[in-house]
Amino acid sequence: MSTNSSAFTIILGSSSMARRQILTEMGYEFTIMADAIVSRLKSTAQFEAEAHSTLLITADTVVVYEGIIREKPSSKEEAREFIKGYSGGQAEVVGSVLVTNLKTGKRKGGWDRAEVYFYNIPDEVIDSLINEGFTLNVAGGLMLEHPMTLPFVEAVVGTTDTVMGLPKALTEKCILEAL
Repeated sequence: MSTNSSAFTIILGSSSMARRQILTEMGYEFTIMADAIVSRLKSTAQFEAEAHSTLLITADTVVVYEGIIREKPSSKEEAREFIKGYSGGQAEVVGSVLVTNLKTGKRKGGWDRAEVYFYNIPDEVIDSLINEGFTLNVAGGLMLEHPMTLPFVEAVVGTTDTVMGLPKALTEKCILEAL
């Protein structure tokens, strides 16, 4: 799926483990920079002068539940409320990707969506997920790839990589268009 990445360098502007995994699955080699560092680097002329065909990939994800946008839960209580809401129901995940060519300034982006349908999730599973702490680090408290979550996923309409935070087809399209 990947283009010849030796012709350019990729920086992933995200600390998300899922996004790292997906970009690796796509066959790309890349370096990782935290969001705060990327913001500073993008604004310096020195970085742009040294950016020999460097692509910066950033992404964001939100969960929409009953028409309300959910980002990362701010507390364990909010995470519990989020996950209890998904139990026996459904949520929509909307992910965006922006690829910036740091040499030319060309930017290409887009969004993708997926729906996740859940079986009933027992309270003890919700408690275990929350006590692990991972739910506080992901949009809507929804970590599809977690082994305790997967058995309670009835169906995904769309792609799991969209739910995990980096839609592969969209990312590939944006990379090609930004070159």
